[in-house]
Amino acid sequence: PMTCIPLELAKKHLNLDEDYTEDDEYILGLVAAAKGAVEKALNASLDRLAEENGGEVPMAIIQAILLMVGNLYQNREITGSKVAALPYNFEYLINLYKHYD
Repeated sequence: PMTCIPLELAKKHLNLDEDYTEDDEYILGLVAAAKGAVEKALNASLDRLAEENGGEVPMAIIQAILLMVGNLYQNREITGSKVAALPYNFEYLINLYKHYD
């Protein structure tokens, strides 16, 4: 499921031209960080979610990961005391598949 967010999809979400490759490694790092954070918020691995959903990571979870990637990419430096919070829809999407066991 790490490949559930290919670089091309992340770049499209970030509105980056596919020919722009300067940030590719950084973006892949953000995808990995977002994936880990989402799994922690879900209390489940993406592998487990995929198993429970016909072998596919649910689109809601893919969108949650992309929201986090976008937030991290746009806010890579904190200026002053301004901190950018994730949009409320991130929590909504996570809660659709959260495990409480």
